[in-house]
Amino acid sequence: MTQHASPPRDSTGKVQSADGPPAWRGLMAHADVRTLSLLGVLAALIVIGGITKPDEFLDTRNLQLVLTQASVIGVVTVGMTFVIISGGIDLSVGAIVALASVWATTVATQEYGFAGILFTAVLVGVGCGLVNGVLIAYGAMVPFIATLAMLASARGLALQITDGKTQIVTIPSVLDLGERDAYVLGIPPLVMVFAVVTIIGWLVLNRTTFGRRSVAVGGNAEAARLAGIDVRRQRLYLYLLSGLCCGIAAFLLIILSGSGQNTNGNLYELDAIAAAIIGGTLLTGGRGTIVGSVLGVLIFTTITNIFALNNLQSDVQQIAKGAIIVAAVLVQRRTASTT
Repeated sequence: MTQHASPPRDSTGKVQSADGPPAWRGLMAHADVRTLSLLGVLAALIVIGGITKPDEFLDTRNLQLVLTQASVIGVVTVGMTFVIISGGIDLSVGAIVALASVWATTVATQEYGFAGILFTAVLVGVGCGLVNGVLIAYGAMVPFIATLAMLASARGLALQITDGKTQIVTIPSVLDLGERDAYVLGIPPLVMVFAVVTIIGWLVLNRTTFGRRSVAVGGNAEAARLAGIDVRRQRLYLYLLSGLCCGIAAFLLIILSGSGQNTNGNLYELDAIAAAIIGGTLLTGGRGTIVGSVLGVLIFTTITNIFALNNLQSDVQQIAKGAIIVAAVLVQRRTASTT
């Protein structure tokens, strides 16, 4: 029997029609339903927060805080979304954020001022991403194992650099970005950086060859290779992108906390993966959206804020998050079985 090549698929894993418009409309309808569902969940959480703690939750400063906290993990999640879409995983993002934040806040680094801290944070993030990418793409290591090794190594190195102590930032130009005087039209600078990263991530995924290749590699790596895509190089680039996002997130965290600690980024890998899953990204690769992942981040951050305002213990928060993740995976499976 004659074997036919797999039909082309778009950034959500749906088959593209040769005629164009019908498949495009179906894809948009499916994406709209998923996005509207996430927006509905977020709206419901806002209503719950407004009912349980109207004065505190709906206060402008609290809403700014929620968005600011979402910005750091949100930037990490954008990079994680690309990795998962390609069929990979990155368990080291939290540790990379920690390592980048402490390396960028050493006394020697701070002597170079604002630019030195930013450059170091980004360089460390990209360097760790490079190691992950080389091990996975050219060393044929399983992403789970390679990034798990990076997690342990980066955490250990961060602890060695700090000797378990908090490194205080003394550069006024860095600290000032976390003050209310730096807000533009009531929007914190960290939120603006998050918005820019999100927009760039969306454009790269949906409007560039790089994005289409990432989806193709995640959907079927062998078919992508036969189609002329350098799968190994593409995977290397994706982990470099993840490392870059971690470096940016580390700098945002330095602004937010005014310090560098080896405990920074704790469980970021789980939060980023969970947010991507909530947003509709398949763990098996080949489908995902930046918008969905960002909404997933906002949902989790809002839940955390509501629980904190209502003095609920962290274990209850984790149970709630776990239930949401399970529900999201079940919805994904149901959607996949009906398409």
